[in-house]
Amino acid sequence: MEGGKPTLPLVYQAVQALYHDPDPAGKERASVWLGELQRSMYAWEISDQLLQLKQDVESCYFAAQTMKMKIQTSFYELPPETHTSLRDSLLSHIQNLKDLSPIIVTQLALAIADLALQMASWKGCVHTLIEKYSNDVSSMPFLIEILTVLPEEVHSRSLRIGANRRSEIIEDLAYYSTTVVTLLVTCAEKSGHDEKMFIKVFRCLGSWFNLGVLDNNFMASNQLLMILFQVLQRDETSTNLHEAASDCVCSALYAIENLAVHMPLAMQLFQGVLSLETAYHMAVAREDLDKVLNYCRIFTELSETFLEMTVRTPGQGMGDLRTLELLLICAGHPQYEVVEISFNFWYRLGENLYKMNDPELHRVFKPYIQRLLHSLARHCQLDPDHEGVPEDTDDFGEFRMRVSDLVKDVIFLVGSMECAGAGSVASRDGPHCRSLHQH
Repeated sequence: MEGGKPTLPLVYQAVQALYHDPDPAGKERASVWLGELQRSMYAWEISDQLLQLKQDVESCYFAAQTMKMKIQTSFYELPPETHTSLRDSLLSHIQNLKDLSPIIVTQLALAIADLALQMASWKGCVHTLIEKYSNDVSSMPFLIEILTVLPEEVHSRSLRIGANRRSEIIEDLAYYSTTVVTLLVTCAEKSGHDEKMFIKVFRCLGSWFNLGVLDNNFMASNQLLMILFQVLQRDETSTNLHEAASDCVCSALYAIENLAVHMPLAMQLFQGVLSLETAYHMAVAREDLDKVLNYCRIFTELSETFLEMTVRTPGQGMGDLRTLELLLICAGHPQYEVVEISFNFWYRLGENLYKMNDPELHRVFKPYIQRLLHSLARHCQLDPDHEGVPEDTDDFGEFRMRVSDLVKDVIFLVGSMECAGAGSVASRDGPHCRSLHQH
């Protein structure tokens, strides 16, 4: 920066202007000046001082964000002998600022994670963190935040780490993954009805599933899996917690796509998801669309994961056709947004069956496709009082176009006459889907 290192009062003044100056030109000047500061070498020391002084939320957020950015993009500026003191300083800041604001905690957690991934001398960072903070209840939320973002940052494009270092990190995280899950189980069991803690636990577990390092046998018999499905089955679960639990199950299902090596966990997840059918019907009865959409996401992810087994051994073992029944139940929901979630699965199913070109197999799946087409015909009907031609550019018009594309991909299973028949059934109550009569 021109003029050397700026004073702290000057930095505070610029941060205040950025957030509170009523004049847009003043905000812009402050933004440009602070951006210049962030790119300079002085940013390391100034950020550290701002976090230490803890004057207000704005200055601490700016400092935490700057620290994260510097570690991500300019870590090479620091000599190796300063890395340990930077680590200790960041751990001290996150502990001191844990109650100030969640967004500051997240920025500092990212800074610590990005440091751990680049600092080769910090061996067994997960073990260090758990040992340091797991016995302090007040530190648990930020500990879980760090453990959540750590796996997420492994494949971050912002970090300059080579393939060898990345492999080393993944190996290290895999080694400590059971320790992390055991910590999460303890948190879940001790948190009682603390919804925020459950959300953190599920987000963290999902993050480790996404990295693909969790031990298959360990997870198959783990208490946390049972807690996850209990939360999804409970009628009184809040929308936010329900979404976090659903995201976690979807991450788990995605992680086991290679079923051959994940069989024990796959079986547990399969049974767990099938047990959610009643909960889905309860959500429909209560007109809770958010939960209905979550269940449909889970059912779709289950079907996608087991698609190969379903096609290879339909109705046997993991090829259980109840996965399709769940999707057809969702297709019966009056809101078309629900059935739309499953479109990618139906595309893939059609593609697989077309390639296999097995008439016997086609006969097995034909009734399911017929039922799907009947549901789609109902969804594509216009309201009786609708006037004129529907717009292709609005949401409903786009949905009808997507239905048209899907029908083209599955038509070979039922034949064009039957497809038209499905349309005419729907047409008794009003105009039916254009796509059903284009073929």
